[in-house]
Amino acid sequence: MNDPIIKKIQFKNINLEDSFFDNLKESYAEFQDWFRRKENEEAFVTYNNDRLIGFMYLKQEYGPVTDINPPLNMQKILKVGTFKIEAHGTRLSDRYIKKIFDIAISKNIECIYVTVFKQHETLIERLCEYGFRKHGYKETNNGIEEVFIKDFKTISNNIYLDYPIINPKNKIWLLGIYPQFHTKLFPDSALHTEKNILDKLISDLTPANSVRKIYIARMKNMDKISKNDVIIIYRTAEKDKPAKYSSVATSLCVVDEVKKITDFMSVDEFINYSKYSIFSKSELERQYQYMNNYIIKMTYNVALNNRIIRNDLINQVGIDENAYAGLMEISKEQLKIICKLGGINESLIIY
Repeated sequence: MNDPIIKKIQFKNINLEDSFFDNLKESYAEFQDWFRRKENEEAFVTYNNDRLIGFMYLKQEYGPVTDINPPLNMQKILKVGTFKIEAHGTRLSDRYIKKIFDIAISKNIECIYVTVFKQHETLIERLCEYGFRKHGYKETNNGIEEVFIKDFKTISNNIYLDYPIINPKNKIWLLGIYPQFHTKLFPDSALHTEKNILDKLISDLTPANSVRKIYIARMKNMDKISKNDVIIIYRTAEKDKPAKYSSVATSLCVVDEVKKITDFMSVDEFINYSKYSIFSKSELERQYQYMNNYIIKMTYNVALNNRIIRNDLINQVGIDENAYAGLMEISKEQLKIICKLGGINESLIIY
Protein backbone atom coordinates (compact mmCIF):
# COMPACT_ATOMS: atom_id res chain seq x y z
CA MET A 1 0.00 0.00 0.00
CA ASN A 2 1.26 3.51 -0.81
CA ASP A 3 1.47 5.76 2.21
CA PRO A 4 -1.36 8.28 1.96
CA ILE A 5 -1.31 11.63 3.67
CA ILE A 6 -2.61 12.61 7.07
CA LYS A 7 -4.95 15.54 6.62
CA LYS A 8 -7.11 17.67 8.89
CA ILE A 9 -10.81 18.04 8.06
CA GLN A 10 -14.03 18.96 9.84
CA PHE A 11 -16.12 16.25 11.47
CA LYS A 12 -19.12 17.15 9.29
CA ASN A 13 -17.12 16.09 6.23
CA ILE A 14 -16.40 12.63 7.66
CA ASN A 15 -18.92 9.85 7.14
CA LEU A 16 -20.05 8.66 10.57
CA GLU A 17 -21.68 5.62 8.93
CA ASP A 18 -18.32 4.37 7.67
CA SER A 19 -17.66 0.86 9.00
CA PHE A 20 -14.37 2.20 10.39
CA PHE A 21 -16.37 3.63 13.32
CA ASP A 22 -18.37 0.47 14.11
CA ASN A 23 -16.26 -0.73 17.03
CA LEU A 24 -16.03 2.81 18.45
CA LYS A 25 -19.82 2.95 18.47
CA GLU A 26 -19.90 -0.41 20.23
CA SER A 27 -17.30 0.62 22.83
CA TYR A 28 -18.71 4.08 23.54
CA ALA A 29 -22.49 4.42 23.80
CA GLU A 30 -22.27 8.20 23.44
CA PHE A 31 -19.91 8.14 20.44
CA GLN A 32 -22.43 9.14 17.76
CA ASP A 33 -23.80 12.05 19.81
CA TRP A 34 -20.26 13.17 20.62
CA PHE A 35 -19.27 12.97 16.95
CA ARG A 36 -22.23 15.07 15.80
CA ARG A 37 -21.55 17.73 18.42
CA LYS A 38 -18.08 18.14 16.97
CA GLU A 39 -19.33 18.87 13.45
CA ASN A 40 -17.45 22.17 13.14
CA GLU A 41 -14.28 20.94 14.82
CA GLU A 42 -11.43 19.18 13.03
CA ALA A 43 -9.83 15.75 13.22
CA PHE A 44 -6.80 14.17 11.58
CA VAL A 45 -7.77 11.48 9.06
CA THR A 46 -6.15 9.22 6.51
CA TYR A 47 -7.82 7.60 3.51
CA ASN A 48 -6.50 4.87 1.26
CA ASN A 49 -8.42 4.61 -2.02
CA ASP A 50 -11.39 6.39 -0.38
CA ARG A 51 -11.33 3.96 2.56
CA LEU A 52 -10.88 5.54 5.98
CA ILE A 53 -7.89 3.94 7.74
CA GLY A 54 -6.88 6.54 10.33
CA PHE A 55 -8.68 8.95 12.68
CA MET A 56 -7.42 11.07 15.54
CA TYR A 57 -8.93 13.92 17.54
CA LEU A 58 -6.78 16.13 19.74
CA LYS A 59 -8.01 18.63 22.29
CA GLN A 60 -6.10 21.15 24.37
CA GLU A 61 -7.24 21.28 27.98
CA TYR A 62 -6.30 23.40 30.97
CA GLY A 63 -5.80 21.48 34.17
CA PRO A 64 -6.27 20.18 36.61
CA VAL A 65 -8.01 17.20 34.94
CA THR A 66 -10.25 15.79 37.67
CA ASP A 67 -12.27 13.10 35.87
CA ILE A 68 -9.36 10.65 35.98
CA ASN A 69 -7.80 8.96 39.01
CA PRO A 70 -5.39 10.32 40.14
CA PRO A 71 -6.10 13.81 38.74
CA LEU A 72 -3.58 15.54 36.46
CA ASN A 73 -2.35 18.68 38.22
CA MET A 74 -0.77 20.40 35.24
CA GLN A 75 -1.98 23.46 33.34
CA LYS A 76 -1.39 23.05 29.59
CA ILE A 77 -2.50 19.56 28.61
CA LEU A 78 -3.14 17.83 25.29
CA LYS A 79 -5.78 15.11 25.28
CA VAL A 80 -5.76 12.43 22.61
CA GLY A 81 -9.54 12.17 22.46
CA THR A 82 -10.01 9.42 19.88
CA PHE A 83 -7.24 7.56 18.08
CA LYS A 84 -7.71 4.59 15.76
CA ILE A 85 -5.58 3.16 12.95
CA GLU A 86 -6.51 0.41 10.48
CA ALA A 87 -3.36 -0.06 8.46
CA HIS A 88 -1.58 -3.26 9.42
CA GLY A 89 1.96 -3.68 8.14
CA THR A 90 2.53 0.07 7.74
CA ARG A 91 4.10 2.80 9.88
CA LEU A 92 1.00 4.96 9.94
CA SER A 93 0.72 4.84 13.72
CA ASP A 94 4.28 6.19 13.98
CA ARG A 95 3.31 9.09 11.73
CA TYR A 96 0.22 9.86 13.84
CA ILE A 97 2.26 9.75 17.04
CA LYS A 98 4.71 12.23 15.54
CA LYS A 99 1.72 14.46 14.76
CA ILE A 100 0.72 14.35 18.44
CA PHE A 101 4.19 15.50 19.47
CA ASP A 102 4.34 18.17 16.76
CA ILE A 103 1.10 19.70 18.06
CA ALA A 104 2.28 19.44 21.68
CA ILE A 105 5.55 21.21 20.85
CA SER A 106 3.79 23.98 18.92
CA LYS A 107 1.46 24.68 21.87
CA ASN A 108 4.12 24.38 24.62
CA ILE A 109 2.16 21.52 26.21
CA GLU A 110 3.28 20.22 29.60
CA CYS A 111 1.62 16.81 29.39
CA ILE A 112 -0.22 14.57 26.90
CA TYR A 113 -2.76 11.99 28.02
CA VAL A 114 -4.92 9.33 26.44
CA THR A 115 -7.61 7.05 27.86
CA VAL A 116 -7.84 3.60 26.32
CA PHE A 117 -9.43 0.25 27.08
CA LYS A 118 -6.98 -2.43 28.16
CA GLN A 119 -7.70 -4.68 25.16
CA HIS A 120 -6.16 -2.17 22.73
CA GLU A 121 -2.73 -3.65 23.35
CA THR A 122 -1.12 -2.65 20.04
CA LEU A 123 -1.94 1.05 20.50
CA ILE A 124 -0.72 0.95 24.11
CA GLU A 125 2.56 -0.66 23.03
CA ARG A 126 3.15 1.96 20.35
CA LEU A 127 2.49 4.83 22.77
CA CYS A 128 4.76 3.32 25.41
CA GLU A 129 7.59 3.09 22.87
CA TYR A 130 7.65 6.90 22.94
CA GLY A 131 7.53 7.39 26.68
CA PHE A 132 3.84 7.19 27.55
CA ARG A 133 3.40 5.51 30.93
CA LYS A 134 0.41 4.26 32.85
CA HIS A 135 -0.89 6.97 35.15
CA GLY A 136 -4.17 5.59 36.46
CA TYR A 137 -7.70 4.93 35.29
CA LYS A 138 -10.97 6.57 34.32
CA GLU A 139 -14.38 5.21 35.30
CA THR A 140 -17.09 5.70 32.65
CA ASN A 141 -20.51 4.30 31.79
CA ASN A 142 -18.72 2.16 29.20
CA GLY A 143 -16.33 0.57 31.68
CA ILE A 144 -12.91 1.36 33.12
CA GLU A 145 -10.32 2.87 30.79
CA GLU A 146 -6.61 3.02 31.51
CA VAL A 147 -4.95 6.45 31.45
CA PHE A 148 -1.52 6.87 29.89
CA ILE A 149 0.43 10.11 30.07
CA LYS A 150 3.53 11.59 28.50
CA ASP A 151 5.13 14.51 30.28
CA PHE A 152 8.20 16.44 29.18
CA LYS A 153 10.02 16.46 32.49
CA THR A 154 10.53 12.75 33.15
CA ILE A 155 13.91 11.77 31.66
CA SER A 156 14.87 8.12 31.10
CA ASN A 157 18.11 8.61 29.13
CA ASN A 158 16.53 6.69 26.25
CA ILE A 159 16.08 8.62 23.01
CA TYR A 160 12.68 7.07 22.27
CA LEU A 161 11.23 7.23 25.78
CA ASP A 162 12.46 10.83 26.12
CA TYR A 163 11.38 11.91 22.63
CA PRO A 164 11.24 14.75 21.60
CA ILE A 165 13.54 15.97 24.42
CA ILE A 166 17.21 16.27 23.39
CA ASN A 167 20.00 15.61 25.90
CA PRO A 168 23.30 16.59 24.21
CA LYS A 169 25.68 14.66 26.44
CA ASN A 170 27.83 13.27 23.59
CA LYS A 171 29.16 14.76 20.37
CA ILE A 172 27.24 17.28 18.29
CA TRP A 173 27.45 17.28 14.49
CA LEU A 174 26.40 19.49 11.60
CA LEU A 175 25.43 17.02 8.85
CA GLY A 176 25.08 18.22 5.27
CA ILE A 177 22.29 16.79 3.10
CA TYR A 178 21.66 17.68 -0.54
CA PRO A 179 18.41 19.64 -1.17
CA GLN A 180 16.72 16.87 -3.21
CA PHE A 181 17.17 14.40 -0.34
CA HIS A 182 16.59 16.87 2.50
CA THR A 183 13.00 17.73 1.58
CA LYS A 184 11.99 14.10 1.16
CA LEU A 185 13.44 13.00 4.47
CA PHE A 186 12.63 16.11 6.53
CA PRO A 187 9.46 17.69 5.08
CA ASP A 188 8.65 19.60 8.27
CA SER A 189 11.96 21.37 7.71
CA ALA A 190 11.36 22.24 4.05
CA LEU A 191 11.98 25.80 2.96
CA HIS A 192 9.07 28.10 2.12
CA THR A 193 10.16 27.98 -1.53
CA GLU A 194 9.59 24.22 -1.53
CA LYS A 195 6.01 24.19 -0.21
CA ASN A 196 4.54 23.76 -3.69
CA ILE A 197 6.13 20.32 -4.04
CA LEU A 198 5.72 19.24 -0.44
CA ASP A 199 2.23 17.69 -0.61
CA LYS A 200 3.27 15.28 -3.34
CA LEU A 201 6.43 14.29 -1.51
CA ILE A 202 4.53 13.57 1.70
CA SER A 203 1.87 11.51 -0.06
CA ASP A 204 4.51 9.36 -1.75
CA LEU A 205 6.82 8.56 1.15
CA THR A 206 6.54 6.88 4.53
CA PRO A 207 9.63 8.58 6.03
CA ALA A 208 8.11 11.99 5.38
CA ASN A 209 6.17 12.09 8.65
CA SER A 210 7.83 9.52 10.85
CA VAL A 211 9.77 9.90 14.10
CA ARG A 212 12.49 7.53 12.95
CA LYS A 213 14.82 8.29 10.07
CA ILE A 214 17.46 6.39 8.16
CA TYR A 215 20.22 8.35 6.43
CA ILE A 216 22.65 6.55 4.11
CA ALA A 217 25.88 8.19 2.94
CA ARG A 218 29.65 7.95 2.89
CA MET A 219 31.79 10.89 3.91
CA LYS A 220 34.77 11.78 6.05
CA ASN A 221 34.40 11.21 9.84
CA MET A 222 31.12 9.27 9.67
CA ASP A 223 32.86 6.50 11.58
CA LYS A 224 33.13 8.89 14.55
CA ILE A 225 29.33 9.30 14.94
CA SER A 226 27.86 7.21 17.76
CA LYS A 227 24.66 6.54 19.70
CA ASN A 228 23.12 9.57 21.47
CA ASP A 229 25.08 12.08 19.39
CA VAL A 230 23.03 15.11 18.33
CA ILE A 231 22.74 15.80 14.61
CA ILE A 232 21.94 19.27 13.26
CA ILE A 233 20.61 18.79 9.75
CA TYR A 234 22.21 21.20 7.30
CA ARG A 235 20.57 21.61 3.90
CA THR A 236 23.38 22.31 1.46
CA ALA A 237 23.44 25.05 -1.17
CA GLU A 238 21.08 25.07 -4.11
CA LYS A 239 22.60 24.82 -7.57
CA ASP A 240 24.13 28.08 -8.82
CA LYS A 241 23.38 29.89 -5.55
CA PRO A 242 25.97 31.08 -3.01
CA ALA A 243 26.34 28.70 -0.08
CA LYS A 244 26.48 31.53 2.46
CA TYR A 245 22.87 32.44 1.73
CA SER A 246 21.22 29.24 0.47
CA SER A 247 22.72 26.62 2.81
CA VAL A 248 20.69 26.43 6.03
CA ALA A 249 20.49 24.56 9.33
CA THR A 250 16.93 23.17 9.58
CA SER A 251 16.43 20.40 12.15
CA LEU A 252 17.64 18.58 15.25
CA CYS A 253 17.96 14.79 15.42
CA VAL A 254 19.43 12.25 17.85
CA VAL A 255 21.42 9.20 16.77
CA ASP A 256 20.12 5.77 17.73
CA GLU A 257 22.61 3.59 15.88
CA VAL A 258 25.31 3.70 13.20
CA LYS A 259 26.09 0.75 10.93
CA LYS A 260 28.14 0.01 7.83
CA ILE A 261 26.99 -1.94 4.82
CA THR A 262 29.45 -4.67 5.83
CA ASP A 263 27.49 -5.19 9.08
CA PHE A 264 24.65 -6.79 7.11
CA MET A 265 24.76 -10.44 6.11
CA SER A 266 22.51 -9.97 3.07
CA VAL A 267 20.80 -7.34 0.95
CA ASP A 268 17.42 -8.40 2.38
CA GLU A 269 18.66 -7.77 5.92
CA PHE A 270 19.90 -4.34 4.84
CA ILE A 271 16.61 -3.46 3.09
CA ASN A 272 14.53 -4.50 6.10
CA TYR A 273 16.72 -2.37 8.40
CA SER A 274 16.50 0.63 6.08
CA LYS A 275 12.70 0.85 5.85
CA TYR A 276 12.73 4.41 7.20
CA SER A 277 15.03 5.64 4.44
CA ILE A 278 13.78 7.62 1.44
CA PHE A 279 15.00 4.99 -1.01
CA SER A 280 12.91 2.42 -2.89
CA LYS A 281 13.78 -1.27 -2.76
CA SER A 282 15.67 -1.10 -6.05
CA GLU A 283 17.58 1.99 -4.89
CA LEU A 284 18.51 0.25 -1.64
CA GLU A 285 19.76 -2.73 -3.63
CA ARG A 286 22.10 -0.35 -5.46
CA GLN A 287 23.20 1.28 -2.20
CA TYR A 288 24.11 -2.16 -0.87
CA GLN A 289 26.86 -2.40 -3.49
CA TYR A 290 28.83 0.41 -1.84
CA MET A 291 30.73 -1.22 0.98
CA ASN A 292 31.86 2.13 2.42
CA ASN A 293 28.32 3.39 3.01
CA TYR A 294 27.25 4.26 6.55
CA ILE A 295 23.67 3.95 7.77
CA ILE A 296 22.58 6.35 10.51
CA LYS A 297 19.35 5.54 12.35
CA MET A 298 18.07 8.61 14.19
CA THR A 299 15.01 10.33 15.60
CA TYR A 300 13.62 13.47 13.97
CA ASN A 301 13.03 15.56 17.08
CA VAL A 302 12.26 19.10 16.00
CA ALA A 303 12.39 21.46 13.03
CA LEU A 304 13.94 24.86 13.67
CA ASN A 305 11.29 27.57 13.63
CA ASN A 306 13.84 29.90 12.02
CA ARG A 307 16.19 28.44 9.42
CA ILE A 308 19.79 29.59 9.97
CA ILE A 309 21.79 30.45 6.85
CA ARG A 310 25.46 29.54 6.57
CA ASN A 311 26.48 33.20 6.82
CA ASP A 312 24.91 33.36 10.30
CA LEU A 313 26.37 29.97 11.25
CA ILE A 314 29.79 31.45 10.52
CA ASN A 315 29.34 34.94 11.98
CA GLN A 316 26.98 34.30 14.89
CA VAL A 317 27.47 30.63 15.79
CA GLY A 318 31.18 30.63 15.05
CA ILE A 319 31.55 27.54 12.86
CA ASP A 320 34.79 27.25 10.92
CA GLU A 321 34.21 28.67 7.44
CA ASN A 322 36.97 26.46 6.02
CA ALA A 323 35.94 23.19 7.71
CA TYR A 324 34.41 20.32 5.71
CA ALA A 325 30.71 21.18 5.45
CA GLY A 326 29.56 17.60 4.86
CA LEU A 327 30.10 16.59 8.46
CA MET A 328 31.43 18.97 11.08
CA GLU A 329 31.66 18.57 14.85
CA ILE A 330 30.53 21.61 16.87
CA SER A 331 30.46 22.47 20.56
CA LYS A 332 27.60 22.46 23.06
CA GLU A 333 27.86 26.25 23.28
CA GLN A 334 27.40 26.48 19.51
CA LEU A 335 24.36 24.20 19.77
CA LYS A 336 22.87 26.57 22.35
CA ILE A 337 23.28 29.49 19.95
CA ILE A 338 21.73 27.50 17.10
CA CYS A 339 18.72 26.61 19.27
CA LYS A 340 18.30 30.26 20.26
CA LEU A 341 18.59 31.54 16.69
CA GLY A 342 16.33 28.72 15.50
CA GLY A 343 13.56 29.65 17.95
CA ILE A 344 13.56 26.25 19.68
CA ASN A 345 11.60 25.98 22.92
CA GLU A 346 14.20 25.83 25.69
CA SER A 347 12.29 23.06 27.46
CA LEU A 348 13.14 20.66 24.61
CA ILE A 349 16.87 20.77 25.31
CA ILE A 350 18.63 19.58 28.48
CA TYR A 351 21.98 21.33 28.93
